[in-house]
Amino acid sequence: MSSQPPQSGPTPQKRSRRMAFAQQELRLISALVLLLGLGLFLALPFVLSIGAVVFLPLTTAIILTIILSPLADRLAGWGLPNVLASLIALLTFFAILLLALALILQPAVDLFDSVPAMADRVGDRFAELRDEFEWIALVNEQLSALMGQSGAREVVLASPSVIEQLAFATPSVLLEVLLTFLMTFFMIEARVRLRRHLLFDRATYGTSIKAARVMREVQDRVAAYILTVAWINGCVGIVVAMGAWMLGVEAPVMWGGLAALLNFLPYIGPLLMTALLTLFGIGTAETLILGLVPAAAYLGLHTVESNVITPSILGARFTMNPVMILIALSYFSWIWGVFGALLSVPILLMLTAFFDHVGKPNLIGFIFGEPLFANNWLALGIAPDSGQP
Repeated sequence: MSSQPPQSGPTPQKRSRRMAFAQQELRLISALVLLLGLGLFLALPFVLSIGAVVFLPLTTAIILTIILSPLADRLAGWGLPNVLASLIALLTFFAILLLALALILQPAVDLFDSVPAMADRVGDRFAELRDEFEWIALVNEQLSALMGQSGAREVVLASPSVIEQLAFATPSVLLEVLLTFLMTFFMIEARVRLRRHLLFDRATYGTSIKAARVMREVQDRVAAYILTVAWINGCVGIVVAMGAWMLGVEAPVMWGGLAALLNFLPYIGPLLMTALLTLFGIGTAETLILGLVPAAAYLGLHTVESNVITPSILGARFTMNPVMILIALSYFSWIWGVFGALLSVPILLMLTAFFDHVGKPNLIGFIFGEPLFANNWLALGIAPDSGQP
């Protein structure tokens, strides 16, 4: 009887060719995914902007659901029915929002009558500065004469007044607010069913665990960030209101409320608050130096708060790249305006928490030949250092 030789596995050369082919195939798929993601990123603003009546309330409702779900869970844990707990959580947020708007809008309406006098005072201050720096205007005129430039008339087209713009915008705003609160209520009420669907309707136990971790991380990170920042901004508003009262600034509660609300806008909000305090101070103070005191005091407070207090409270868990914050701020402001700017940081937090579990794409490394995702080699069963299975 002749014994047959044992069958051997694939040779190292065949195995190496198979791995090289798998790498090329994976890189091609990754390139297609990257191109599709880039196309979606470029097309998404136009879709979201055109459908803002639908997508803006939906996005706002999702974020409000994430924020208010812990409160609804706490109320349900005390024995309240789920519908009643969801309604109380939403009404609590609505009451806080109305209180904040009342504290800001009522003094603002009272100050509206004094705006023309403040504008005249600001004009006088700038006229004084222009007289002091008149030599700059003379140099500019001489340079314009040397370059052959002459003054040209400007045609200014009449635009709708503020009252007309508000009249046209009010029905749309009311409809979006109503849709937002209705969707928020139904999302909060359906949170338990949604959790069960995400956890128990998965094909494997591993995907259920991953879905549970992603859902918990997104909710914890966004809710904790917004609630913590809300407490910090509330304290900033109290300090600003007390400082305005001590400096004799009119309507200190309004300035405190404005400081608290604008502080939710990274970078842009504090700059806008500083500009408002500067114009108001110059328009009401006797001298230019005294008019700059409120803005300088707020700027010092914001410097301490943003560089010392907020980082020490939030910690490394909520640390985000300032460049990414500015990109998200400009991106969503372009799409939805002021509301997009307010939602930009929560949306960025949701995406960051999601990609922390799914995996962040290695965009720069992909250009130089690295895999798009760090776990691509593991998915193929390849050791990234040796290239062997």
